[in-house]
Amino acid sequence: MAIVLTLDVMLARRKMTLKGLSMAIGLSEQNLSMIKTGKVKGVRFDTLDRLCVALGCRPGDLIDHVPDDPSG
Repeated sequence: MAIVLTLDVMLARRKMTLKGLSMAIGLSEQNLSMIKTGKVKGVRFDTLDRLCVALGCRPGDLIDHVPDDPSG
């Protein structure tokens, strides 16, 4: 099973750039890029809260669960 971050999808839905989001929440574009591409092991609740406020969404809109492929 895998937990997938869908920040890229939410940014597209909100027509917001990574730079705009970075300025809105005070997190570097580099750190946001790592979240966007799924290259992080975890996200702090404080960061998740700031993302949700800036994007007008809920945590479940940014995080998805993808089950393992049963075929192997």
